[in-house]
Amino acid sequence: MDDSFTGNVNELDEAREVDNIRKVEAALFVSGKFMSLKELVALTDVNPLLLRDILRTLEERYKGKGVEVVRREDLWKMDVHPDFVYMVNRLATGNSEFTKAEQETLAIIAYKQPMKQSILIKIRGNKAYDHVAKFVEMGLIIKKKVGHTAEISLSENFYNYFNVADKDFDKSTIEGEKA
Repeated sequence: MDDSFTGNVNELDEAREVDNIRKVEAALFVSGKFMSLKELVALTDVNPLLLRDILRTLEERYKGKGVEVVRREDLWKMDVHPDFVYMVNRLATGNSEFTKAEQETLAIIAYKQPMKQSILIKIRGNKAYDHVAKFVEMGLIIKKKVGHTAEISLSENFYNYFNVADKDFDKSTIEGEKA
């Protein structure tokens, strides 16, 4: 085989590998949530066998950096390194995408879930209807019709969105913070 042909094939393979890594990196960066291998394959069109290697490469590349590639079972996401969560939280409190009223409504739902929407409205007032609609649209809560009202509870997306595990988020933690 001609050396120039072999060189061209190797260059094409390397370029394709770099492109695949960049695709996966971009998908993880933008998603902000844990993604399965199946979701990543569908989004990036990268071969599943190559994808596993790419994820390991990215995990190593970001080890010890300000952001990292996090794996939970067979789910992956890019997130801020735990050492810098305090800084991100400080930034987030400066200009939050939720108003103070929305934050309070979401906190009550998290604390009392599952709860009837009618109870939430009694606690928070009619504006809470708008809050619930926003949270449902964002996928943070689940709303199920029950009789004349609805039952609302946190969705799995809530835990991913706020980067907390379901088992880490319990009422005793909240009650302990109130004391």
